Amino acid sequence: MNILAFCGSLRRASMNAALLRATARLAPAGVRVEIFAGLSALPLFNPDLEADSPAAVRIMHDAVACCDALLIASPEYAHGVTGVLKNALDWLVSFEAFVDKRIAIFNASPRSVHADGALREILTTMSANIVAGACLALPLRGLNLTEQQMFESEHAPAVRRALLTLASQEARA
Repeated sequence: MNILAFCGSLRRASMNAALLRATARLAPAGVRVEIFAGLSALPLFNPDLEADSPAAVRIMHDAVACCDALLIASPEYAHGVTGVLKNALDWLVSFEAFVDKRIAIFNASPRSVHADGALREILTTMSANIVAGACLALPLRGLNLTEQQMFESEHAPAVRRALLTLASQEARA
């Protein structure tokens, strides 16, 4: 099972990026989590460019087509999804390989309910298969945990269970 992870934050010290790195290390046998590093290279979405997509978009499309599932972790900006994440999703709207793709959402702050709700609405509209049992809301905000501390935290078993659920779920949640 190959899971492609998108981080909605470009910050070097992003809690969501640290969570995804810890998640990759926590992946159980048979599950591989790869963090996609190309979101910042994507041009702003322009439907006029879809017929001959820019190279960065083709790279993302190839990565999405080759994965079995997606994992998204993103902060909430102004009660919504981040611009970098929304831009990436816009480039996937008419991408056939995205349709019915299994997706888990990891939320590093359970207080980020607006972005979580907006993200779920966007993904549902895009015909994604959100696997509810694989989605997590972890109370990490304000703890200033490092990747290693997240890896060793009390939340590690929940992360592993979420990955196993994402790997095993086929049905729409």
